[in-house]
Amino acid sequence: MTLRVLVVGGYGNFGSIICRYLMHLPGLHLVLSGRDPLKLAAKLDALRAEGARACSGWCGDAMGGQWVAALKELNIDWVIHTGGPFQGQSYAVAEGCIEAGINYCDLADCRQFVGGIGALDARARAAGVTLLSGCSSVPTLSTAIIDEHRGRFSRIERIEHGISSSAKMPGLSTIEGVLAYAGRPILQLKDGRPHPVIGWQGLTLRTLPGLGRRLVANVDVPDLDLFAERYGAHTLSFKAGAGLKIAGLANALLAQAVKLGLVRDPAPWAARLHRCGTWFEGFGDGLSALYIDVHGLGQDGQPLTMNAQLTATHDHGPEIPSCAAVAVVHKLLAGHVPAPGARSSAGEVSVQEYLRAIDDPDHLQLQVNFSRPPV
Repeated sequence: MTLRVLVVGGYGNFGSIICRYLMHLPGLHLVLSGRDPLKLAAKLDALRAEGARACSGWCGDAMGGQWVAALKELNIDWVIHTGGPFQGQSYAVAEGCIEAGINYCDLADCRQFVGGIGALDARARAAGVTLLSGCSSVPTLSTAIIDEHRGRFSRIERIEHGISSSAKMPGLSTIEGVLAYAGRPILQLKDGRPHPVIGWQGLTLRTLPGLGRRLVANVDVPDLDLFAERYGAHTLSFKAGAGLKIAGLANALLAQAVKLGLVRDPAPWAARLHRCGTWFEGFGDGLSALYIDVHGLGQDGQPLTMNAQLTATHDHGPEIPSCAAVAVVHKLLAGHVPAPGARSSAGEVSVQEYLRAIDDPDHLQLQVNFSRPPV
């Protein structure tokens, strides 16, 4: 039986990557959706030129009135929602999937969006539908890495993690999403209490093996809520930044302007910074990394630290957030049936399943080290 998968935003940055990974999978028919008929047709032509046989398109608005009817008419089995930014976005796409009786996942890394998906849980269960939010580097991969080594710890006390991307610019919607909270308070966790910090400030030079010293700053992600409940950690922080320090400084300056009231809406500046960022792409080294530091007690009751880093070379960093959804599809094709309900995607994919979906060992390397900090 053929699995029919519809990718919302199929010609966008992350959507294009997902389609490239899915288009050759046996037993799968790929449906791309988008609102621009010319871009949609061009992407379909490009995929077919690369050998994709089972692919088609639907031109329309996934948040519009024709969405539910289109899902039924196209006989879709699974929807992958890549149409960000998710900051401030409604659950219209997911709600349409519930009404049509179709399963869904999204690439949201917005804390409020992923954290709020549970509001649809009762309706999803009643419809026998699965809704997974956050099929991205965070929280899907970050959780998978910690889960794989959770048994080494008797107690997890502190988790510090983050992402340093290459200089290659993602899509504009991604920039709009991550700058939405520039200059605005973000609640982290410190010693078990909410700890407010300012988005895209708190600049820190982080030394990353193989990447050197990278500039990172405070960023809001779903993990800051999920990790407290999942692991019992009492101190949580997350930072991110681009490969070139000038980008981190530009984001921090924008955050300061928002904080001082000099800029009310960072959205117009997102487009300007995105355009400027493309000018400097050639100065980057093509290296990206997801890093995770876990501090706690080992099974012997003594202090234990885990340092994990997934490094991507040759500008292959965007493959990482894209392929959580690809890993989910691989599992579906292998016969896996996820439990119905609406929840975050944390725990849905293992590290092995994630890396197998990317299948790019020449450009990806995961290193995990344990150490005993001095008492």
